[in-house]
Amino acid sequence: MANTYTITNPAHNPKRVFILQKSELEKRLDPEYYGHIYNEYDKKLRLKPFKKFSQIIKSINNGFDFRDYKESGTPYLKVANIRKGEFRFDKIQYIDFNSSEISKNIQLKKGNILLTRKGTFGYAIALEQDYDFVISSEVFYIEIQQDVINPKFLEIFFNSEIGQAQFDKNKIGAIMGSLSQDAIRELKIPAPTIEIQKEIVSIYQKYISQKQTNEAEASTLLASIDDYLLGELGITLPQGKTYFNVRLQNNVAEPKAEYGNYRFVKEKFELNQQSKLVQQKRMFTTNFSEVSGSRLDPDYHKSYYKEFYNTLKSGVFGFVKLKEITTKIYTGKGLYDYLPKGIPYLNVNNIKKYEVVFENVNYLDEYNKYENIISKNQIITGRVGTIGNFAKYEEVFNALISDNVFALTMNEVIVNIDYANYFLNSVLSLTQIKRNSRGAVQEVISTNVLNEIQIPVPPLDKQKEIADHITNIRNQAQALKDQTKDLLKKASEEIEAILLN
Repeated sequence: MANTYTITNPAHNPKRVFILQKSELEKRLDPEYYGHIYNEYDKKLRLKPFKKFSQIIKSINNGFDFRDYKESGTPYLKVANIRKGEFRFDKIQYIDFNSSEISKNIQLKKGNILLTRKGTFGYAIALEQDYDFVISSEVFYIEIQQDVINPKFLEIFFNSEIGQAQFDKNKIGAIMGSLSQDAIRELKIPAPTIEIQKEIVSIYQKYISQKQTNEAEASTLLASIDDYLLGELGITLPQGKTYFNVRLQNNVAEPKAEYGNYRFVKEKFELNQQSKLVQQKRMFTTNFSEVSGSRLDPDYHKSYYKEFYNTLKSGVFGFVKLKEITTKIYTGKGLYDYLPKGIPYLNVNNIKKYEVVFENVNYLDEYNKYENIISKNQIITGRVGTIGNFAKYEEVFNALISDNVFALTMNEVIVNIDYANYFLNSVLSLTQIKRNSRGAVQEVISTNVLNEIQIPVPPLDKQKEIADHITNIRNQAQALKDQTKDLLKKASEEIEAILLN
């Protein structure tokens, strides 16, 4: 007679303390695999028609690893450029690509799937057209049998809570999870009728349409912040220049309304027939007397900057340099002994416009080992890479910053902390930073660049009035974003009910 065992202590969490029979073991021996939340979904999926992913795949290929980036050329898609159901091109890089160099089948064709493989893994896009892009080695290109499954349905399933849980269960690696080709071939894919697949796609697209409306309204609100700030300060920027955050969508280059991660360009960008951004070059002259003892790169001496700095003088309020309203500016240290929990260690990716985000944050141990501590009401900004985003630190607990982050301690006798945060994120500040930053592939700013930013300082009550108004705009935009989250949650619940009930 075989021995049987049971756990009788009611205090034990059955999802964390459980017993498996030897016959229940699969390929892996780690307890997390057998106690994963996906197993509850799996029990329900098995009661419905399903297929293994290998049954609907024609081929799976990883992309290629490139490091020689160019100013323009073929868009090179990394994990950061692929979100759930959409491309993100605000941090796109380009390569000089020759298709004869690659023998793999990674030519992006309509109806096939892109799936992120490493780091932020399991994000899927069903391609709605052919693209002349190249994917990195950390992205899968998957050809599917489109007569068997609706590509958009597959994308929706992969990006759902059920799909994401299945990816998480089958990942390898504790610190930076990743997916293998073998693992995804074994995924369980619901196989409802084509009519039900189309119904699910229709439900999803209805919610996505409302999501896009909300996002457009939120972006319009956020875009109005610069106009409001310029009006209150009595400043009119030079005409005929465009601020672009170039985004490729259906082979169209368009300026986004939200002012996050903008870069100033005097040139006009356009798309050629190969979906590559091409810059129309401009020529201008500068007297030698104007560059002697200064920088010699052409961008620095564009005539726009002269006009820009002249407009600052025409404002209602006088300007001071940032160093006159800060008591301290410092960077952190490069540290890498990360822990699952502990003290937040903030890097450039944790700095968004106006605020600190803790998504994908790293952790370190006790404070007394370090000097790079920040606390409530300091402002932080990136030193390398994504520059020009400033965030007010508002948490009650302290944090640590990396060597790629600056921390600014403001003199609150002179300046309202929220006003300073909003101004530093404005087009007036960003234009100054962009002009004085260095580096072609990866932009870098120095303490001196920050110190020399010119900032208008109205009376404190006026600063507070401006800050309160902008905070109200941001709150309205956030309410729309929260509604969007609710919409996506409702869509997920409807789809889950169809698939599992």
